[in-house]
Amino acid sequence: MGGWTRAWTLPYRGLGPSSSSFSRLPIACGSSQGGTEPRPVPLSYKLLDGEAASPPLVFLHGLFGSKTNFNSIAKVLAQQTGRRVLTVDARNHGESPHSPEMSYEAMSQDLQDLLPQLGLVPCVLIGHSMGGRTAMLLALQRPELVERLIAVDISPMETPSSSNFPSYITAIRAVDVANEASLSSARKLADERLRSVIQSTSTRQYLLTNLVEVDGRFVWRVNLDALAKHLDKILDFPARQETYSGPTLFLRGGNSQFLPPSHYPEIRRLFPRAQMQTISNAGHWVHHDHPQDFMAAVRGFLA
Repeated sequence: MGGWTRAWTLPYRGLGPSSSSFSRLPIACGSSQGGTEPRPVPLSYKLLDGEAASPPLVFLHGLFGSKTNFNSIAKVLAQQTGRRVLTVDARNHGESPHSPEMSYEAMSQDLQDLLPQLGLVPCVLIGHSMGGRTAMLLALQRPELVERLIAVDISPMETPSSSNFPSYITAIRAVDVANEASLSSARKLADERLRSVIQSTSTRQYLLTNLVEVDGRFVWRVNLDALAKHLDKILDFPARQETYSGPTLFLRGGNSQFLPPSHYPEIRRLFPRAQMQTISNAGHWVHHDHPQDFMAAVRGFLA
């Protein structure tokens, strides 16, 4: 089918080295000055090739995640659908630059800058958690860029107070692995230190993918300072009055509390064509817990 014959892992617009060789975590140049729109940063991405006739799939990861979270799913869906598939690192995540600005408006602006330049509009936006909110805001702001929308286990309302994300940041910042001899030993020590706060092994392993070696030092590649400063904004959604009238799927994990029925009225106000679908026995990381069911839901929505 030729769905993934070419792949790139590049920082958009060539600012800095290619992300496949990012040995240093790039820093974006300041924040927007005097304007109302945030200044976009050059996102790192990977594009799997496919037929240009169909809208491409664009995957947006969640908080503490990266584009690699969707590697396997992106390859399979590129093969199965024949479409181009883009995975992107959000600002302050993965191999994308660090910036003091961290908001859904800024993340939406990054994509408004990137997607047209890559010739990937209109697209099918598929966002998990934080990425789902970014996708929602982009669809509301620039509906002509979004052919259809899939929000995975997240809503346009405040994240439930039972969310553990604040404790994750506190725990990660408390881990000191500077004197470890290797990345494997650094991750092992970090895993031991995080265990008292984060009981879930899979959650710890997810977070530990952010511990990397840079110039002989072990660092967290997520911008913890920016995430901690702006966490309240990340755990909520900007107030909006416009609506997105394109096809929309809200895909929730049956064991998750992030998308309760009490949020449905606000979802339908903003997204009048919204469909709701539940994947049984899945938690918040739906695509990780049940990848086959997740992909089947995506394919069914595309049909």
